[in-house]
Formats: sequence, structure tokens, C-alpha cells
Amino acid sequence: MRAILDIVLIILDLYIWLLIASAILSWLIAFNVVNTRNQFVASVSEFLYRITEPLLAPIRNFMPALGGLDISPIILILIIMFLQRVITYYIYPAVF
Repeated sequence: MRAILDIVLIILDLYIWLLIASAILSWLIAFNVVNTRNQFVASVSEFLYRITEPLLAPIRNFMPALGGLDISPIILILIIMFLQRVITYYIYPAVF
């Protein structure tokens, strides 16, 4: 059971890194540092969008409009970090 919890923690860590990469890539695209006409950039952008959007969309719908500022990745990262702490401090020690 601890191995499964370790895998869950690793997946949550990986998802945090994917959220960070998605935010950075969106900034690079917004400021025209990278061009989405490049096939590699377009495929990476599409992959990150498809991976992160299912969890970010409900947060964006719940949050009030803050102008051009999107803090939904930060909120999701905080939720993931909370889940990691709950698993580490409460669930992990209770498993044999």
C-alpha cells in the first residue's frame, strides 16, 4: 500500500511541474517569444492544455474575474500541496 501512495505522491509532484510548464509556456506564447506555428511548440502546448485544463476549468469557473490575471494554477498547486501533506502526515503513517 505504501508503494501506491508513493506513486500517487510522485504523480502529484509531476502534475505540479506540468502546471508550472503550462503557465510558463502560456506566458512565452503571449509575449511572442515562441511561435505556435512551430509544430513542436504547438504539440507541447496542446499536450499541456489537455493535461491541465480539466482541473483548471472548474477553478476558473468558481473564481471571480480578476482582469487579465489567472491565479487558477496557483490555487491548484496549493490544493495539490495540501493533498500531499494529508497523504504524507495522516494516510501514510496509518498504512502498515
